[in-house]
Amino acid sequence: MPTITLDNVEKNYGGETNAVEGLDLTINDGDFMCLLGPSGCGKTTTVRMIAGLENITDGSIRIGDRVVDEPSAQTFVAPEKRDIGLVFQNYALWPHLSVADNVDYGLKLRKLPKTERTERVARMTEKLGIAPYRDRYPSQLSGGQQQRVALARMLAVNPQLMLLDEPLSNLDSRLRLEMRAELKRIHAEFNATVVFVTHDQWEAMTLATRVAVMNQGVLQQVGSPMDIYDRPVNRFVANFLGVPPMNFVEMTEASPQRESVVAFLGRRVPALDEIGSIGVRPESLIIEPSGTTSASEHLVLPGRIESVMPTGGSWTVETAVGTQRVYATTLQRGALHTGDDVDLVAQAASVHVFDRNEQRVKVDQS
Repeated sequence: MPTITLDNVEKNYGGETNAVEGLDLTINDGDFMCLLGPSGCGKTTTVRMIAGLENITDGSIRIGDRVVDEPSAQTFVAPEKRDIGLVFQNYALWPHLSVADNVDYGLKLRKLPKTERTERVARMTEKLGIAPYRDRYPSQLSGGQQQRVALARMLAVNPQLMLLDEPLSNLDSRLRLEMRAELKRIHAEFNATVVFVTHDQWEAMTLATRVAVMNQGVLQQVGSPMDIYDRPVNRFVANFLGVPPMNFVEMTEASPQRESVVAFLGRRVPALDEIGSIGVRPESLIIEPSGTTSASEHLVLPGRIESVMPTGGSWTVETAVGTQRVYATTLQRGALHTGDDVDLVAQAASVHVFDRNEQRVKVDQS
């Protein structure tokens, strides 16, 4: 699969603001790229522009060396000539066609010989575990089976690129888990290039080789899932990834935590007056007895336990730190009680610092 390049791409539907703004993004051969962000961030619009279902307003899109959309040069390649496979949230299966005929549909359009079509349909339905249902109609299938039919139909035509627009959102939690594993297997087995749209961070973290986080039409950060999780470039990205979400402590003059935060940051950040907030993920907080940890060596947030919530394999502990709620996740059992005074302790490497413009600040971790 050639590299896909979006160069300063913009999309405007006639309003004052762009749905997608100045998007520069490269999707490499073999990538499983997840476009991640909240509803309305521009991720579906981006996929539709790559597919050719939307004309871009400005910029250019290239697939390899071939320009497929560039308004300034009056260049536009039709969707059916881009060799792209699409799966949408609603699967778009033909209700009057059997499973086998749905999988065969794209092959018929390409006028492949019947013997080759029959072989491809048999191979795809077998690989995706839907061969026993090949004579059934979509209404006779479960959501997960319909998903497999949509994938088989797409894979049968050997597309250069697979575009998946929230294809798992209609499935229950168990089926979603199964289909995530199925998509990872398909990506590895077919050596496909995949662009996957989702607002579900767990789908992005578990499926992607690279993640592109978007917000309000603007690309925020691109990187591997763990790079983005461990080193978010700004507060939006930090807050969007993580369950429970990252805790933030505001660095206002009136903040009751300011003294302990300043004690920790004093020799690690050159300009304390430029700091707007700090963030710590719940799993990075260690719960210690009150007053037992040095604030110069670790970040220490004195708090009081408000509730202890079991979640099966771990516990989520809600604490009051001044007027703020701070959450920690722990494997401790039985030793934590509502009303206990505790210290929430974090090592330097797990503390994220953001300036007043909510951009990440480098911290000396020594």
